[in-house]
Amino acid sequence: MAIQLKKGSSISLKKEAPGLTKVMMGLGWDMATTSSRKNLFSFLKPSTTVDLDSSVLCLDDRGKLKSRNDLVYYGKLTHPSNSIVHQGDNLTGQGDGDDEQIMVDLAQVPANLTSLLFVVNIYRGQERQQDFGNVRNAFVRLVDINTNKEIAYYKLSGETYQGSTGMVMAELRREANGWQMKAIGDGVTVKDLDALAATYR
Repeated sequence: MAIQLKKGSSISLKKEAPGLTKVMMGLGWDMATTSSRKNLFSFLKPSTTVDLDSSVLCLDDRGKLKSRNDLVYYGKLTHPSNSIVHQGDNLTGQGDGDDEQIMVDLAQVPANLTSLLFVVNIYRGQERQQDFGNVRNAFVRLVDINTNKEIAYYKLSGETYQGSTGMVMAELRREANGWQMKAIGDGVTVKDLDALAATYR
């Protein structure tokens, strides 16, 4: 059974999944179906489509994004090292299970990269006056690609993200004793992915 992570908690992949080399990070969400609550953009019709995009920020040991090459997203699906591959964009979040998936070959991640931040942002969120108040059931899960076993699962619940147009969902971090996964779930207010990435430069 997968480990249910809570905000701020982390697990050792070496301990929980010995020999793990290739993982899939699945991210999912649903659209809110009611407008009964007031949010920052309360006049937004609940049927309006919110386009969420998942991305990976590949950071060095100082927590910095050194190059745009270290940003994996719908416009650049593969890291130059081929160690991180985004499976493509989902425009609506409809359907069960993962809405977007990102594959990571941990053994091939370049040595100068210490942290992989998995983030989700609303495409043109500020322009369209949309925020995470229009999103529910957001989650991230880690799966062993070789065995298809789900290792860890983190669902954002009981949190208020109204006004946030982006979310730092989770982190895979290289430590001396191996890779760790941390559940983060921090909302951010940014114009777009470039603005979010700029905070790590």
